[in-house]
Amino acid sequence: MKNVLQLRRFFFLALLSLFVLSCDKDENDGPAKENEEMNIVQTAVGQDALSSLVAALTKADEKDGTDLVQTLSGDGPFTVFAPTNEAFTALLGALDGFDSLEDFDTDEEKDLLATILTYHVVAGVAAKSTDLSNGQSIATVQGEDVSINLEGGVFIQDATETDATVVMADVMASNGVVHVINKVLLPQAIIDALNGEEEEEEELGTLVDIVVEAESLSILEAAVLKADLAGTLSSEGPFTVFAPSDDAFIALLDILGDDYNGLDDFDTEEEMMLLKDILLYHVIPAEVKAADLAEGSVATAFSENSIHVIASGETFVIGDASDVDANITGTDIMASNGVAHTIDKVLLPQAAIDFVTAMSLKTIVEIAVETDDLSLLVGALQQANAGLVETLNGEGPFTVFAPTNAAFVALLDALGDDYHSLADFDTQDEKDLLVKVLTYHVVAGAAAFSTDLSDGQMIETVQGESVGVNIKDGMVHIVDATDSNATVVLADVEASNGVVHVINKVLVPQEVLDMLTASSLKTIVEIAVETDDLSLLVGALQQANAGLVETLSGDGPFTVFAPTNEAFVALLDALGDDYHSLADFDTQEEKDLLVKVLTYHVVAGAAAFSTDLSDGQMIETFQGEKVGISIMGGMVYIDDATAHNAKVVLADVEASNGVVHVINKVLLPQEVLDILNPPVPNIVETAQSVDDLSLLVDALIQADAGLVEALSGEGPFTVFAPTNAAFEDLLALIPNCGSIADFDTEEEKALLAKILTYHVVAGAAVASGDLSDHQEIVTLQGESVFAIIDHGVAIRDKTHTDANVVGADVVTSNGIVHVIDKVLLSQEVLTLLGH
Repeated sequence: MKNVLQLRRFFFLALLSLFVLSCDKDENDGPAKENEEMNIVQTAVGQDALSSLVAALTKADEKDGTDLVQTLSGDGPFTVFAPTNEAFTALLGALDGFDSLEDFDTDEEKDLLATILTYHVVAGVAAKSTDLSNGQSIATVQGEDVSINLEGGVFIQDATETDATVVMADVMASNGVVHVINKVLLPQAIIDALNGEEEEEEELGTLVDIVVEAESLSILEAAVLKADLAGTLSSEGPFTVFAPSDDAFIALLDILGDDYNGLDDFDTEEEMMLLKDILLYHVIPAEVKAADLAEGSVATAFSENSIHVIASGETFVIGDASDVDANITGTDIMASNGVAHTIDKVLLPQAAIDFVTAMSLKTIVEIAVETDDLSLLVGALQQANAGLVETLNGEGPFTVFAPTNAAFVALLDALGDDYHSLADFDTQDEKDLLVKVLTYHVVAGAAAFSTDLSDGQMIETVQGESVGVNIKDGMVHIVDATDSNATVVLADVEASNGVVHVINKVLVPQEVLDMLTASSLKTIVEIAVETDDLSLLVGALQQANAGLVETLSGDGPFTVFAPTNEAFVALLDALGDDYHSLADFDTQEEKDLLVKVLTYHVVAGAAAFSTDLSDGQMIETFQGEKVGISIMGGMVYIDDATAHNAKVVLADVEASNGVVHVINKVLLPQEVLDILNPPVPNIVETAQSVDDLSLLVDALIQADAGLVEALSGEGPFTVFAPTNAAFEDLLALIPNCGSIADFDTEEEKALLAKILTYHVVAGAAVASGDLSDHQEIVTLQGESVFAIIDHGVAIRDKTHTDANVVGADVVTSNGIVHVIDKVLLSQEVLTLLGH
């Protein structure tokens, strides 16, 4: 065989060809996808982009017993991964001695070509791209499998490290489907065959051997050993190494300063990793001789870091992340696994530049200490005594918005006479407050330079709340919880552990505003005492003498509906002549009554501002009953147990322990109304309260006909109530009946019910003044009685004797009672009694 395949070089060229293919518009315009009247071979013959594939099939068929063209023209079905002309060109370029397919001129080489081609054919299936799945393995006619990778496109994986990309899928033929790919697939059998027939190369040492043998590269040798890269640079390669001289390393150590006198000073894990990255930055994972150098960026073995080949006269220099280029002092020092070029400077990736820069930077605290205009910030950090100095000297990264001295002076002025200097933050509560302020200026986990900030951005601080960013007219402003923003007066002061932005205002979070506001607020009692129009409320709290002053001076929170002086005056007027002032509540009962009134104005456990109130809301008071909320026309009203509500005339007077709403009326609960105006009893209750009606009550009970319940109901009723003497007269008329209890049979109880219902008028409460002479009145029993008006009021029944009204117009809650001196008897009852 002419020469062997240099696999790594082939991978590099294949990758390059992939890039060329992806940028080649003509190739992308490729063959039409629908050609079902032609077979696979005819389809390939008809496409210029596949002419090398056709030529390869024809060349392989020149060997007796091989007939690939005839096979792929058969019934199939087949799936063919068809390499483009460029793919074959890349393959030939990777094979020394093979300039064209015509160079496959021996039977052995034609067998090699046939093996490669059959590795591109899948028999028995026409697999479209939609039939492929990620990770799928497919057996080829050659015998080995190819794998499918669908991450970011359609890729075919062979035995090499470089996948083929499907640049055109689903080209349909009469006997299968063709997928055009940008690389010739190589099975392991081909790789093994080619490697097994390598020609003996001239005995060369590895790149490590070259470094070891060169006296001027002794420090590079030591560095390679220290970074444990000797094994890597002795491996198969190929590599290109730009080898810095000893002088280049000495110059680097000088730049690093007194802490780096030799490689032994690279002793931390971070420094060891940096040294390894610097060395890998000198390695290209391909063989690039001096003649192959061309301007542009070249990827290095340090991932995602490139060096720059820069034309300089008739030669080139090598550019890194620094401002100084390296001169090439020696070229093409060949090794068995690559080539070395010597240079006069250690190439530095950006990571090394950052490391060197960071070495010269100070911590955030050191910067603040050395900046005169940040001396009060340093003082505040120390006064807080919460480890903030140690924290901001730590690794970070941090972003610190640092207020100037003038900013702290302005804050102290705003806090009032109690704060003349930072030393006045001397209690633990004040130190805690200072910590909240200071941590609101610190962002942990990021060094946010001004270029990282955007208008409207919100950034969470160590304190927990966020600051906002406002960019206007090229200036950066920091937005806190107040109404005025801070302006960044000096941006991007870089520190070893972050970045500092100097600002002209101390930032204040909402938490601190709330604490400051609360500390300046007065208690509910203090507010009432200092408000002239609430002096009677204060007087009432004191007069009640029930600890209410102490309670409303406590922690709370409370909501208090505070009546004005005028409201208390109106209450005293309504109570009558016995109450000219609050001092008239002088008995214990009256003081208790006053407590009930006052506690009805207090809601415990909540500071309910007007924004917390809603129409129809019911709120339980400290007294136990509820007040209602009515909102009409934007005004808030408080509903009590009376018919008239109170209007909130001044809302949301914030106190340290709650909120006060001033109202224009003293609220009265039902309990107080019942004490001031005892409820009127119903007819039965009235009868029970009058001794001379006890037999009437007994009769109602004894009749057991639901009369007690009926006469306790809503009514209205008019009842003619016989006295005890009247019932005794009745009992004397009935044989064997000495008491009401003797009405003990069902018949007797029914008789008693007829008697009683003859005394009841349902549906009307008729006062004596509304009666007219001989007026007929229908009773609940069904028969009528008659009113007789003659020097008084009498009630005429069916007997010959009228009943006199001896107590008229006893008003009850459900009607009216007229006390009479005789039990009225209806004709039905008289008949039952035999009269």
